[in-house]
Amino acid sequence: MSTFTILLGGDLIRTPRLDRQVEGSRVIAADAGIGHARLLGLVPELWVGDFDSVPANLPDDLATVPRRTFPAEKDKTDGELAIAAALELGATSLVLAGAFGGKRADHAFLHLALALRLAEAGTDVLLTSGAQEGVPLLHGKAGFDYADGTLFSVLGFSQLAGLTVTGAKWPLNHVEVAFGSSLTISNEVRGRLEIALGHGRAILLAHPYPLPES
Repeated sequence: MSTFTILLGGDLIRTPRLDRQVEGSRVIAADAGIGHARLLGLVPELWVGDFDSVPANLPDDLATVPRRTFPAEKDKTDGELAIAAALELGATSLVLAGAFGGKRADHAFLHLALALRLAEAGTDVLLTSGAQEGVPLLHGKAGFDYADGTLFSVLGFSQLAGLTVTGAKWPLNHVEVAFGSSLTISNEVRGRLEIALGHGRAILLAHPYPLPES
């Protein structure tokens, strides 16, 4: 498996869990995402974008990262272009660091939708801010290593059928969930969390490192 970390422009905090997730991966930065390289102690092999939001005072090892430059008026975001570059280089697994928050809610939503599309094409995807993680849920069963008490939600991107959640404060057994329902918001891990989905597409959003203000 070839794992690439894509540094995006959203929120990011450094945690031991995030360090483990990016350890040994290849790294590509998307425009302003280069700023997270300093936070994580990483040097990307490639920097992609239109470079309209380059952080000031970058150290030499980051300022000289090879660039792939695109015009400001284009039909893909810098993040999607960085992901495409990783796939060209053989990525089979992606960590989208800085996928949430930031100044652009439309970009954060796109990252969720794009993660589902990538997962459907066979690429493993983790979205993370360090504090929050997102994992695409498709047909089948998956297990997760979150500690007891971890807050999580299942965000449906379609109607869901055959949804089973075990290892949770509020388990579910083969239920249907209407698109737009809040039934699967704000659950808590109790034991080993496992989720099975018969039909539909969703994102597991977990909070392994809740921020103090939350």
